[in-house]
Amino acid sequence: MSSVPPDPSTLHPVAGQPRVVLLKPLVTSPLIDVGDYSYYDDPDDATAFETRNVLYHYGPERLVIGKFCALGTGVRFIMNGANHRMDGPSTFPFPIMGGSWAEHFDLITGLAGRGDTVVGNDVWIGYGAMVMPGVRIGHGAIIASGAVVVDDVPDYGIVGGNPAKLIRTRYAEADIARLLALAWWDWPTEHLTRHLRTVMSGTVDDLEAAAPGR
Repeated sequence: MSSVPPDPSTLHPVAGQPRVVLLKPLVTSPLIDVGDYSYYDDPDDATAFETRNVLYHYGPERLVIGKFCALGTGVRFIMNGANHRMDGPSTFPFPIMGGSWAEHFDLITGLAGRGDTVVGNDVWIGYGAMVMPGVRIGHGAIIASGAVVVDDVPDYGIVGGNPAKLIRTRYAEADIARLLALAWWDWPTEHLTRHLRTVMSGTVDDLEAAAPGR
């Protein structure tokens, strides 16, 4: 059995499947940070992720996606640039239309935001899910297909619906603490490769036994 791990800089990791892209070698925006092996799957144009799936991203807020995340077709990240004023009679952004209206651009700059959008490591986001600005999704979480995530998601939580609600957690609280301490996504790639079956199908005890230095 080969002990050579796949190359995280390969754009299309699945042979013959251009619909799957690794995001780290794809993204160019300094406002997007993606960890190794996180991928997006889209039969139309997966390589257009930055423009089709990260919307209203005018900065300075960042989108941070951890390692080993799986993003289904149509996942959308709505960034803070989508915000409109809500403290006056109209929410319409008149200044962006130009002309003399542009003189009032100060009315739409510096709108309150929720900060960076952060997705932890080993997160699975299902088909068509939408993540709203400033949300923080914990490690090991699962976002159901079609979910609209408006609030933070706990580590190893499963959420679904619109707005998304916590359905359950994948593990008991004590085991979640153990998993976070083990942080298998930070293991050296060669070590991870040797213990892949444990990471994918073992128990928390098995994972502890396989951890580097044990």
